[in-house]
Amino acid sequence: MEEESAVIFDIEKFAMHDGPGIRTVVFMKGCPLHCLWCHNPESQSFRPEILLKAGECTGCAQCVTACPRKCHRFEDGRHIFDRNRCTGCGKCAEACFSGALELAGKNMTVSQVLEDVLKDKIFYDNSGGGVTLSGGEPLAHSEFSLALLRELKKHGIHTAIETSGSAPWEIISTLLSFVDLWLWDLKASPDTHQKLVGVPLDGILENLHQLDRTGAQIILRCPLVPGVNDDDSELQRIADLADSLQNIQRIDLEPYHPLGERKSEYLNRSSFFRSDFAQEERKKHWVDFLQNHTSVPIHI
Repeated sequence: MEEESAVIFDIEKFAMHDGPGIRTVVFMKGCPLHCLWCHNPESQSFRPEILLKAGECTGCAQCVTACPRKCHRFEDGRHIFDRNRCTGCGKCAEACFSGALELAGKNMTVSQVLEDVLKDKIFYDNSGGGVTLSGGEPLAHSEFSLALLRELKKHGIHTAIETSGSAPWEIISTLLSFVDLWLWDLKASPDTHQKLVGVPLDGILENLHQLDRTGAQIILRCPLVPGVNDDDSELQRIADLADSLQNIQRIDLEPYHPLGERKSEYLNRSSFFRSDFAQEERKKHWVDFLQNHTSVPIHI
């Protein structure tokens, strides 16, 4: 049988914020959501993509020679990149000595990912850490995720999944025996969820409550964007949802940051949502409000 594979755009070592202990986070490419503030816009498409950092291009034209589909050309000193012709082979990025071209995503098998993450098993064992599957959306790569999780459990490694929960319950249920912790994203209230992330919230909440009924450990993760989804009514909905869950460990508040804006430019996308950083006073209000409306621990 052919081994399961997926397009991986990053494997982050020594991560400290995606589950307990020292962890490795495996980022899979492709997501059914399109959050306007996504800080990893290169994670949305399911295929490899080229990021063009025009300001770093020296005009050497090595990419023109390297690209088998003739996607690159120079006109009047400008680097023109035809994304419609690009297949994401990455040959142009390999030839680009200035780093102006970067390949986001490469196909990897379960064995390749497992070999990489097992290099740090001693750190997982000594810190109570493990491996977290993230994205993109790992549930959109369900067969790969299941195969990788099975192998990780064979090696006694703690596992976590960060997910939007936007998937059929049948997919989630197949992973239950192999996931120790669910990091469940809550993007916005039902009134604004469709507009802000592209899918309705109802199915996501149904999956969350069904997951909770299985006894799974859950951390609720809430990205908060000033002036968009951080008013008191939104905070109250977070508190109410947390109180409705029996197995929630804590609420993680994730203040907006604009790291995705530059990467959106590199991908020639213009849909990134721009907002101000949350001030410390505003963050304190989030925490104070939630602590007054739920007994679930709050982390920011």
